Amino acid sequence: MNVGILQFPGTNCEYDTRYAFEMLGCSTEIIWHQETSISHSIELLVIAGGFSYGDYLRSGAIARFSPIMQAVQDYAASGKKILGICNGFQILTESHLLPGALKRNESLHFISQHHYLKVATTNNAFLRNMHQNAIVNIPIAHHDGNFYIDPESLQKLYDNDQVLLHYCDDGGRLTNPNGSVDSIAGICNKEKNVFGLMPHPERAMETILGSDDGRMMLEGFVTS
Repeated sequence: MNVGILQFPGTNCEYDTRYAFEMLGCSTEIIWHQETSISHSIELLVIAGGFSYGDYLRSGAIARFSPIMQAVQDYAASGKKILGICNGFQILTESHLLPGALKRNESLHFISQHHYLKVATTNNAFLRNMHQNAIVNIPIAHHDGNFYIDPESLQKLYDNDQVLLHYCDDGGRLTNPNGSVDSIAGICNKEKNVFGLMPHPERAMETILGSDDGRMMLEGFVTS
């Protein structure tokens, strides 16, 4: 699989993301935000985590106006797969490729720790290799990870099976590290080709780093 990884000023996870997908046998290409096109050979586009444009205004609010983003819109409209991780998720919501918004954490503090997640659905390319209600341990590192969506739109997410992941404890009971509505950690669009999550699966590829649960997650794209 050929994986393209977007890079903005302030992005800091593009090389971790490259390493993770190359571990899975993928070819990778880092795409600078000033580019205006995405190669037809790219089968998965990843918007990596970090602090694009220093998170000025709002996280992802400036990045959405970068030259590459029109090509990202076209890429999504063509049905090809996009994964936004952390700041990438924020950019996808700011670009209206995913519903909702990411607000400041309820505690008003930056959170950096491993956290358990419960898989809400496997009816998608991302989590297809996992089991529903499986519990994984994935790092989180964000200041603006508080997912908000209005009640009517939230119901549509559930109706369309778009809620991917919930924050939980090691027994599967929902917990809430940042104030997110319904402890939601990740969602996808209605067409199930655009995915966003705040946790960092690319940082959970080897047990020596505390968990290799991220490998199971990203393998869904490689085997789909």
